[in-house]
Amino acid sequence: MIKVKEVCKEKLQPIIEQNGYELVDVTYQKEANGMNLVFTIDSEQGVTIDDCEKVHKIIDPILDELNPTDDKPYILSVSSPGIDRPIKTERDFKRNMGGEIEITLFQKLDGKKKFEGQLIYFDEKIVKIKNGNDEQTFERSKIAHIEPVIKF
Repeated sequence: MIKVKEVCKEKLQPIIEQNGYELVDVTYQKEANGMNLVFTIDSEQGVTIDDCEKVHKIIDPILDELNPTDDKPYILSVSSPGIDRPIKTERDFKRNMGGEIEITLFQKLDGKKKFEGQLIYFDEKIVKIKNGNDEQTFERSKIAHIEPVIKF
């Protein structure tokens, strides 16, 4: 399954980017309706249903030719990451620098797995947040999930 995801990302990311979109993620997983190949896209202006349809039409014939699933059937979807988009890429971190984020760890630290604070630093090994006067540093290898805190 990883092969499908990696092949799709490698071959289609440049094409998606040439059309003005960022490829955020590719997933290939079993759902109730069968295998699903999902491309998650974004852009500076956000993503509409028309954008998803446009990218779908661009990549569908390429996928037919590429045949990443070796003729196994799948459902192709293109979607937006949504307002609560997980923070994964360097671009995501830059976009959220100074903003409030929530970090979920794989294992508890000081009795808890979730931490909130202002993103003040990141690199390939660590993420640093500030909450009031307290600063906390987390190893990225121990982080399960990071997402922006959405306040309405």
